[in-house]
Amino acid sequence: MGDFLVEALHLKEKDRLWRFFLRRLQDHHDAADAIQETFLRLLTARPRTVIANPQAYLVQVAKSVAHRTITRRMAERGLFSQDAEAAAQVSDPLADPERLAADRQMLLRLAALIQDLPPRCQEVFILSRLHGLPNGEIAALLGISRNMVEKHIMRALLTCRAVRAEGDGA
Repeated sequence: MGDFLVEALHLKEKDRLWRFFLRRLQDHHDAADAIQETFLRLLTARPRTVIANPQAYLVQVAKSVAHRTITRRMAERGLFSQDAEAAAQVSDPLADPERLAADRQMLLRLAALIQDLPPRCQEVFILSRLHGLPNGEIAALLGISRNMVEKHIMRALLTCRAVRAEGDGA
């Protein structure tokens, strides 16, 4: 999609998108971020076909962004909604210094392992696990097949699993 068309869509549709995202996300900051992400996706999209109805395409991209934002928000809640005992251990580093040191070492080893992955495998893994992009989106973004994306993720996960199993057995 051309820059001129995206700019015209932005001028014409940004208020409508604002209301759409505000209704769905119920947060001003998330709505503003979602609008930016929507137009960024339009600017970086590689059109394979001519888009007959740019407004309809914009709405579909916006729905995808809203869905991903809500999914990410739910996943973050899951990460932070631990039971009180676990939260106390996390917030009190003195609760178990040996465990804390072991966890830090494991995290450093996993980070080093991810850095040692082949560049494409590393890129796919980071887009998937840290940025939360779906496999199809990663494939389109990198210009590789969805199957190749899955293979890269599996390779990285198997390598991480081996390091974690090694740490658990120690």
